[in-house]
Amino acid sequence: MKPLRKSFMLILSVAVIVCTFGFVSSPKGITDDISAAIRTGNAKELAKFFNSSIDVSIPGYEGIYSKVQAEQIMKDFFAKQVPKSFTIIHQGASKDGSQYSIGNYTTEKQTFRTYFLLKKTGEKFLLQQLRFEVEE
Repeated sequence: MKPLRKSFMLILSVAVIVCTFGFVSSPKGITDDISAAIRTGNAKELAKFFNSSIDVSIPGYEGIYSKVQAEQIMKDFFAKQVPKSFTIIHQGASKDGSQYSIGNYTTEKQTFRTYFLLKKTGEKFLLQQLRFEVEE
């Protein structure tokens, strides 16, 4: 009976470890954190999820920027376009494992369609692309 109990405990331990690492690498929590940073207009918090370079497209800026440059661009954007709300309206994944979210970023005067793309880099998901487009 003891060998069977030992095997069961080993299998249970391995299952717990696999599940734990599966949740750690999951982008769900990251998407929530990114959404919170956008909702509050917190560029510093948002930049924690930037890859070393990131494709940014917002009114007045379009290109690939370093993490530091992109943080400053977003800081300026949030200062000029103070958030009233941010809501995710659609999420999905591509065949390569990338995760994307589409949302609406609302300010006092206008709404922006927002899109961000997360790609797995090493063991973490990081922002590769961030877009804010004026809704007409």
